[in-house]
Formats: sequence, C-alpha cells, structure tokens
Amino acid sequence: MTTRKYNSPRRANSAAATREAILSSAHALFLARGYAGVTIGEIAEAGKVAVPTVYSSVGNKPGILTALLEPALTDPAIASTLAAVEASDNPRAVIELTAEGTRLTHERHWELVYGLFYRNPPGEPAVKAVLDRGADDYVQALTRVADRLGALDALRAEVSRAKAIDLLLFYLGPHAWITLVGERAWPFDRAQTWIAHSACQALLKDSLSLKV
Repeated sequence: MTTRKYNSPRRANSAAATREAILSSAHALFLARGYAGVTIGEIAEAGKVAVPTVYSSVGNKPGILTALLEPALTDPAIASTLAAVEASDNPRAVIELTAEGTRLTHERHWELVYGLFYRNPPGEPAVKAVLDRGADDYVQALTRVADRLGALDALRAEVSRAKAIDLLLFYLGPHAWITLVGERAWPFDRAQTWIAHSACQALLKDSLSLKV
C-alpha cells in the first residue's frame, strides 16, 4: 500500500505566520538592544511562542540573523538594476541606474543594514560568512557594471577594468551610503545624486558636469 504525504495549506500558513512573528520580534529586539543583548528566550517571549518553536522554525541566533539579512541580499532591485544596466547603451545612464538600484536596496533595508550590521556588528562566524557572501555578491554585481562600461568604450584611458571595479565600489558601495546617509544625515535623494555625479566624473571619459 502506498502512503501519500498530506500537506495542509492551513498548517503551512500557520508555520509561515509563526516564522514571521519570530523574525519580527527578533528584528525589533536586535535593533533596540543589540544582537549580543538578546536571548532566544526573549525572542520566543516577544513572538508569543515556545523556545523549541524558535529553533524548529528559524534556528539559533545566527540563523535568525541570517534569515533577517536574506531579503537585503536577494532584493529584486538587484536583478532589475543589472538587467537595465546591460540593456543600456548610455554610459551615464548605466551609472545613474546603478546609483538608483544601490540606493533602493539600502533604503529598503536601512534599519537592519545601518542600525545593526554597521553600528553594532555581530561577531558570530556564521553571520560573518553571510555578510562576506553579500560583499562578494556586491562586488560581482559592480563588476558587471564595469564590464558594461568597458563594452561601451566609456571608461577614461587611465581607468583599467580593475580600477573601474574599485572606483564603483568606492562611490556606490555600502560605505558610501553609510557615510553620507548614516553618519552625515544626507537624504537618500541627495546622496544618490552626488554618488552618480561623482562616479561619472571619476570613470567616464566624456563626463559632463552635473548640478549636485
């Protein structure tokens, strides 16, 4: 006799809601008290679930933090920005699209990226591995932008492919947003305009001055 596995939509929905409650509670507690200052028991209490449920639904503390970070690493703006970059024949638009896309991903996840990972970074090796993966993915995305600019023959004569990647990371990487928006309190709009303008000036051989 064959046994057929039964999947209950109601049970799946309940499990998803439980997971969301745990992650939401952990997010609020981590931001309020820092990663090190929060226990699994406190996350369970805030999420109105039992401690074993936290472990079975999401995992340990590094697992919870990894789950919270995942939406930032897989934000759909990343793929749509790269698709727009590779479809554009305008070097300035390539950089402006990249500035807009990196702005969107940072703005959507700003509380977590700036409030937790930058201001009070967790020291867990498992979390560091996820952050390292995110940093690698960021560089790979900017490498595709550099390659598009190279294919358009848009780079200054002194800007090699490697230098283009470095400059894109300098102007469009996470620390640019953290410095301007987080530490210097610039609005995202102003930061995006300046970042795009400065990257164009540094990278493009036919850069025109933009009003910042």
